[in-house]
Parts: sequence; C-alpha cells; structure tokens
Amino acid sequence: MSSPRVEINLTKIEQNTRQLVTMLNTQGIAVTGITKATLGLPKVAQAMMAGGVVRLGDSRIENLEILTAAGIQAPLTLLRSPTPEQAERAVSCASISQVSELTVIQALAVAASKQGSIHGVVLMVELGDLREGVLPHQLMDLAQHTLSTTHIELVGIGTNLACRAGVVPSADNMHELSQLASLLESTLGVHLSIISGGNSANLSWAMSSPAGHINDLRLGESILLGCDPLTRRPLKGLHTDAFSLVVPVIESMAKPTTPHGITGEAAFGVPIAMRERGTIIQTIASIGRQDIDPDGLVAPTGVSVLAASSDHLVLETHALMAPGSELRFGLNYSALLRAMTSPFVTTTFIS
Repeated sequence: MSSPRVEINLTKIEQNTRQLVTMLNTQGIAVTGITKATLGLPKVAQAMMAGGVVRLGDSRIENLEILTAAGIQAPLTLLRSPTPEQAERAVSCASISQVSELTVIQALAVAASKQGSIHGVVLMVELGDLREGVLPHQLMDLAQHTLSTTHIELVGIGTNLACRAGVVPSADNMHELSQLASLLESTLGVHLSIISGGNSANLSWAMSSPAGHINDLRLGESILLGCDPLTRRPLKGLHTDAFSLVVPVIESMAKPTTPHGITGEAAFGVPIAMRERGTIIQTIASIGRQDIDPDGLVAPTGVSVLAASSDHLVLETHALMAPGSELRFGLNYSALLRAMTSPFVTTTFIS
C-alpha cells in the first residue's frame, strides 16, 4: 500500500454525523455537512448524508464541482463568497452562496439569468470575529437590494465566529443574529429559511442556550474529528480517530540530542533550543511541512515529534525501526487539512 497516506473510516464519520444531527435536532437546528477538509471527497459527503445532514457545504468551487460531477444528490452551499468572475461556476455547482457584497450578488444574478435558474444567497453578518460579513447596521440595505435583484432568492442570513479572532459563539451574539433575522422578516415581509449560526465552535452554545431563530449549523471539524474547535477536546460519544496518517520510516539511528557546529536559522526559521539528553534513537519518517502541520500530529505511544523540515519528520522512538515500517498518527484539523491538500499524500477508505 502506498505511503504516506490518510486512512478514512467512513463508518465513524457517518456515526459522528448521526449523533450530532440527532443532538441538534432536539434544539430545532439542522446540520450542513462541510467537506472542505477532505477536498470534497464524494465518499465522505455520502457518509455525512447517510448520517442525516440536510445539505452539504464547501468553501471551494472546485470541491463542489467534484461533488456535482459525482452525482451527489444534496443541496450544495458555497461557503466562501465567489468573486464576480467566478459567478457562473458558482451558479453551476451550488444552489446557495454565502455572500456579503452587492457586486457579487449582481454577478450571480447575471450568471443565473444566463443559466435560466434562481440562485439562493445567504447574507453573511459580521458579529465580532472580523472575518467575512456586513456590519449589522448594513444588513437591511443589502437585503433590500438582494430582494430587488432578479434571479436571486434571499434564503437566509448567517455569521461565522471562532475562525479568525477566536470569538466564542455565545447567547449574546446568537441572540443578535436571531434579532436581525426577525427584523428582516417583519420589515421586508420575507421568510428566511436559513439562519445559520456558525460552525462546529457553536456546539457548546447550541446545547446550553435556547436556539432562538437559529436553525442551521455548518459542521466540519466536529463530524470529521469528533472534537470541539474551541478547546480541541473530544466530544462525548464521538469518534476522534476517523482519520489516521500512516507514514513510512526511512531512517532510524542512535544520534546525539544536540547539534554541533555554529548554528543559524534553519529551513523554517530559528530552531527550538534542544536540551542535552545524551544519545537517543532518532527516527525519520518520509513526510514534512509541505504535507502536514507537524504541530497537529498526535504521535503513537512511545514516539515523540522532535522537528520537521519540508520533507522529513524527525522523531524520537524507544527502539530502532526498520526502513519501510510504518507509524500511525492522529491528526488535528490543521494537520488533516494540509495532508488532504498535499498531492504527495494518498487517501484510502475503511468502511
């Protein structure tokens, strides 16, 4: 079997999805399954659908095009706003786009008109994390312009938290989103079918506070890795090992723990100071920063990650390992995202 590789347990993804869907449904919240960390892999999308998500979402048009070409039968949402130049592709592969700029909405309208369709938009609102979204006082004006644009349907509003600045979803900011939805509906005489409160970081809020008008969460990390992004702690009852990184060993020798010679910057800046510990078993695996985030690896028992260059992962092991033998690592979201994106890491599926 080729290595390095990410092994994906589809059964565990489906089980994680089902548990989260069931839990959130008790609060009146549906789940949009997010496939971006796996580059829109159709089998992962199918596992999420089997677990009960109502729609799928991805931030990359290319990934949605993969899902469309694979015949995935689910409403698809483009999470990251397209540029005006990408409008035709967005309309072709998604039924909804999350947007915040009027010029983008107008470009989507032109594309939808050419394709003889109606394209849905979710207007994104900035509620403190300082990523995408209009400020709350700008929302009404944008909504009014959206409603007057042909071939565009205003299907909802949404926000995103805990991604750039780490702002925690709370009763206060979720109540503000609910109030904004109520204001739009009462003032403009519309019904918003989607009020999307955010992502996996919203789970703690969702299970401890009234949902208000929030009826959608966009879940990726919690489904795939079974953890809370705010704390990176495992979520009760969820699998945290649906993904494993398997890497072959290429060298294993006894070596000193500290370098000798004059040192300067290493390939990725100034290296962390190394403590003299005598001789250790230093093992090198054939993967590096070009493929993964070494800080996001969970090493197997008896193995420690010492350092990584672009294509070497330097480890300390308890015993010598034969070249070609394999080590299995757990992954956090950052490491998973980079491994799935690397053309040098293959994927295999476990049912």
